[in-house]
Amino acid sequence: MYPNLAVVCLCAEWCGTCREYRAGFEGLARQFPDVRFLWRDIEEDAERLEDLEIENFPTILVRRREWVLFFGAMPPQVGHLRRLIETFLWQTAEESRRHALSTPERSAWQTDPDLRDLGRDAGDC
Repeated sequence: MYPNLAVVCLCAEWCGTCREYRAGFEGLARQFPDVRFLWRDIEEDAERLEDLEIENFPTILVRRREWVLFFGAMPPQVGHLRRLIETFLWQTAEESRRHALSTPERSAWQTDPDLRDLGRDAGDC
């Protein structure tokens, strides 16, 4: 296993789906103590999130150090996120790098200024 994984959930307090999802997200944080979990309210953190367009909730970002491994909307069932985390936890650093660069979309995430620092605050990853 290769640690240094951060999972960021972008949601909004006014969204009922987000409020329901948060308990499960926090439960995953307890199940995966070596993973950094961050909850970002898109309105409270609007300045930090800059020009990031969030159209659906929950929107999830998963990164390992400098590599953004996943960015997108996810069904609001915690089991989907659990499986995604488990997959990335078992990757080696090289496998994560290859995954991050494996498609044009993923390659673009690596240089997107709005994604570049998301999930790196507060000393994580």
